[in-house]
Amino acid sequence: MGDPSFLPMKVTGLTIDPFSNMPIVILKNEEGNIAVPIWIGLIEAAAIATELEHIQFSRPMTHDLFHTTLDTFNIRLSKIEIHDLADNTFFARIVMEASDGKSTTLDSRPSDALALALRTKSPILVSREVIEKCRTIDMAKRYDENSSEEQTWAEILENLSPEDFGKYKM
Repeated sequence: MGDPSFLPMKVTGLTIDPFSNMPIVILKNEEGNIAVPIWIGLIEAAAIATELEHIQFSRPMTHDLFHTTLDTFNIRLSKIEIHDLADNTFFARIVMEASDGKSTTLDSRPSDALALALRTKSPILVSREVIEKCRTIDMAKRYDENSSEEQTWAEILENLSPEDFGKYKM
């Protein structure tokens, strides 16, 4: 059994923040009743979208190169963890295991960790503390301090299905 302070999640889609026009990757638990939106950059969104859409390039992109390097040196990406949220910034780590059993953890941006986890089919874990912090952020107020909107972005996203997001266009 895994660490109970972390919840397994899946990338369920990419969408665009209507306020900032920045990409958002959406993570959901298996039941689909908990959602975690993570704002990412355009290049990182492209790296995630290409893997979600199974797009192959003639030359390896950075995340593909890292994946190949891990395979070449017989290193397994055992999991990624999104472990903190502070000042609207998410923090992640990549946990790897070498063939000799030694484990190494690297600090990472969540977008890079997610792109690698998708390529290696590794578990994506989000701390329950991050999930709780997401519930308290009112993203509408982040952009409009005078907003009286009652629902938070997390509540809105939890009620959406993957079909509501559409496809992220490259």
